[in-house]
Amino acid sequence: MDKDYFAHETAVIDEGCQIGKGTKIWHFSHIMHNCIIGEKCNIGQNVVISPEVVLGRNVKVQNNVSIYTGVICEDDVFLGPSMVFTNISNPRSAVIRRDKYEKTVVEKGATIGANATVICGNDIGRFAFVGAGAVVTKDVKPYSLVVGNPARQIGWMSEYGHRLEFNDNQIAICPESKEKYKLKNDVLSKI
Repeated sequence: MDKDYFAHETAVIDEGCQIGKGTKIWHFSHIMHNCIIGEKCNIGQNVVISPEVVLGRNVKVQNNVSIYTGVICEDDVFLGPSMVFTNISNPRSAVIRRDKYEKTVVEKGATIGANATVICGNDIGRFAFVGAGAVVTKDVKPYSLVVGNPARQIGWMSEYGHRLEFNDNQIAICPESKEKYKLKNDVLSKI
């Protein structure tokens, strides 16, 4: 039976995976059992996707990324090179905690930059932007821009990935899409 996705000959795909049409899996990547990968995803070189991970449609996973059990990425998520998720808050080599994996959700359209780390149990909001090298230790609000270790919010981002500048009425316009955003009570919404 012909498959509807591309996998490089060096990729390892365990049984029980669901892989969507048009997805590409590149060199030396390992997709472990019972993963769900949506349509038109791109899985870069040397990526590990642990059992039962869920990736939505059009998720871009750059080279050397580790996605561990408990992670769910919604549609249009970008995972930068060498970023990593964790799934246990207090790992010890000699203590088995497979029944204690914590869930992390990366919501639609979010971007996580190169070499960032997301500590398990902390969700990334819609269209949020986690800067390169950031260490996420708490939930990230939708549309927020966070950087540093630990990650802290320094601004707001449009759905098109532009930093937003607000006028006196707390309205911002994305320079590319011309969409308008309003900031009220530290919550950003598109208007």
